[in-house]
Amino acid sequence: MSHVKKTRHGVRVRLEAEEVALLRALMEQLLALLGEAPGEDDELASMGIAENATMPDDPVLARLFPDAYRDDGKSAEEFRRYTEMGLRDGKREAAGTVLASLAGGPGSDVVLDEKQAQAWLRALNDVRLALGTRLDITEEWYEEAESMTPDDPRAPMFAAYDWLTSLQESLVRVLW
Repeated sequence: MSHVKKTRHGVRVRLEAEEVALLRALMEQLLALLGEAPGEDDELASMGIAENATMPDDPVLARLFPDAYRDDGKSAEEFRRYTEMGLRDGKREAAGTVLASLAGGPGSDVVLDEKQAQAWLRALNDVRLALGTRLDITEEWYEEAESMTPDDPRAPMFAAYDWLTSLQESLVRVLW
C-alpha cells in the first residue's frame, strides 16, 4: 500500500511497483479519453474556442465536463464553447504531471513539490470520476463491494477505485 508523507523536500509518495503500473495505466487511459490537443493550424482552437460545443455522449466525458447551465441549452453550449478546451488542457497537464513524476521507475519514492501535488490531486480526482461513472458508484458502493465475490469482473475496478480514494485522501491530509 502506498504511503504519503510530508518531508522538508516536499510530499513523498511511496508506491509499490504494481501501484506505479496501475497509476500509469489509468493516467494513460485518461489522456486517451480526453483526446489529443488540437493542432496549431486550428485557428479557433488556438484561441481556446471549441468548434463543437455540445454535451459529450460518453457519460464519463459528460461527468468530467458537465454543463454549466442546466436550464438553457444555448447558454450551456456557449459557455462550453469558450471553456472546455482550457479544461481539457488542464486535465491533460495534470495527468501528464503524474506520468512524468512516475518516470523514476516502478516501486520507488516520488517526491512532489506543492504544484505537482496539486496536479496529482486533480488527476486522481478525474480518474476517480471516470471510474466511478463507469462503475455507477453510489453512496452504497461500499456495501456492494463488500458483498462482491472475487470472481466478479468488476472487483478489480472497485479495488482500483478504493485505492485511488485512499491515495487521494492521504495527499489531502498531508497538504492541509
